Amino acid sequence: MNKIEHIGIAVSDITKATELYEQLLNVESYKSEAVESEGVNTVFFKVGESKIELLEATREDSPIAKYIEKRGEGIHHIAYDVTDIRVEMERLKNAGFRLLNEEPKRGADNKLVCFLHPKSANGVLVELCQEIRE
Repeated sequence: MNKIEHIGIAVSDITKATELYEQLLNVESYKSEAVESEGVNTVFFKVGESKIELLEATREDSPIAKYIEKRGEGIHHIAYDVTDIRVEMERLKNAGFRLLNEEPKRGADNKLVCFLHPKSANGVLVELCQEIRE
């Protein structure tokens, strides 16, 4: 793993949360994007070399909607940048970690992503991210 790529924060109202984080971080967001496959709208902020990703559910059955219903708003996941997501997925699977998807999926911000079950990482939802190279 190369670095922390971003911290994902589940929010109920992305417009209000964006305003709050613009004040908190003293920077404007640099990107917003809908990820239809996951049922979320995202907004990204750069903080040094890392990023903050705000996530708002766009439908009731999305993972973010379920998360907020169960736990409320807050830190949803920590994402790590990896050079080769398939190699990392295989390494972690062999080490006993439970993957939530067997193949990388297209995520926000031009990334391939894979999530590890929180029970595999002391209650933390871990996301692996690899920049899509086309």
